[in-house]
Amino acid sequence: MLTNTFVDNAKVMAKGQITIPKDIRKILGVASGDRITFIVENNSVHIVNSAVYAMQVLQSQMAGEAERADLQSDDDVMALVKEMRNEEQKA
Repeated sequence: MLTNTFVDNAKVMAKGQITIPKDIRKILGVASGDRITFIVENNSVHIVNSAVYAMQVLQSQMAGEAERADLQSDDDVMALVKEMRNEEQKA
């Protein structure tokens, strides 16, 4: 029925705090001091590693930009980076 699904629970304390179970922290790849993001959709909450989520958002926003900039290869990207660095040094 539920594939790739892991279920665990935690108790909400008086100040609204919870402890994320160890197995969930491992799945999310988070440790002490890391940040997590809560995504609420249709009365469901998804908890994700903030760094991973930020990278996914950036990747989706950048989708297609290489094609629009006519960057066909790694050499094209390197040439653009060198050009941008030269412009910075001149400024």
